[in-house]
Amino acid sequence: METKQPGISGYWLKLIAVISMLIDHTSAVILEQIPGLEAPAFFMRIIGRAAFPIYCFLLVEGFYHTRSRAKYAGRLFLFALISEVPFDLAFSRRMWDFSSNNVFFTLLFGLLVIWGVEGIKQKFVADVYGEKAAAIRVILIIVTVAAGGFLALLFRTDYDLSGIVTIFAIYMFYPKKVKGMGIGVLVLTLLASIIEAAAFLDMIPIYFYDGTRGKQMKYFFYIFYPAHLFLLAMIARAMGLWA
Repeated sequence: METKQPGISGYWLKLIAVISMLIDHTSAVILEQIPGLEAPAFFMRIIGRAAFPIYCFLLVEGFYHTRSRAKYAGRLFLFALISEVPFDLAFSRRMWDFSSNNVFFTLLFGLLVIWGVEGIKQKFVADVYGEKAAAIRVILIIVTVAAGGFLALLFRTDYDLSGIVTIFAIYMFYPKKVKGMGIGVLVLTLLASIIEAAAFLDMIPIYFYDGTRGKQMKYFFYIFYPAHLFLLAMIARAMGLWA
C-alpha cells in the first residue's frame, strides 16, 4: 500500500503568513514608535519578511486552482477597498492617505499580470505564428509585466514593482514550488531591500507543502488583514503614539 508523504496544507501556509504579518505590523505600527525598543522591533521586522512571499505563492496557487479567476480578482479588489482605511490609519495615522496603498492592490495587479501572461503563452504558439511566436511572446510578456509594475508604482501599492515581479517570478517557475519561491525572494531582495533575504526561509515550509487546501477558512484570512490593521491603529492611538 502506498504511504502518503507527510506535508503541510495551504491552511498552514496561510497561518504562517498571517502570524508573520501580525508580528511585522505590530513592530511597524507600535514598537518602532517607542524609544528604546529598536532592537526587538527590528528583529520582529525580520520575522515579518516571511509573509509577503508566501502570499505571492498562494496567489499563484489560487490562480491555477480557482474556479473563477474573474471572481478571484473581484475578491481582491473588494478587500483592497475595505482595507485601505485601516491601512492608512495604521501606517500614516490618517483616514485617507494616497501616498501609499495596501498590499491587496499589489496582489490584484499581480494576478492581472499573470492572467495576461497566461493568455499570451496560450495564444502565441509556434504552430500558429511560426518561428516568430517565441519573440512575440517575450515582447508581450515584458510589456505586460511592465504595465503591471507601472500600475503598482502609479498607485503606490505596498511592495509596488518589486511585488509584481516577485509574483511573476513565482508564476514562471510554477509548479517548481521551492525553486519558484527561491527566485521570487531573490527578486524581492534585489528590487526592494536586503532585509527581504530573510524570506529565503520560506523555502522550508514550501518544500513541505503537499498541495492540499486543508482547513477551509478562506474569508478569515481576507478579513484578518483589515481587522488587525485597524486594531493595531487603535492600540497605537490609545498609547499616545500618534503624532
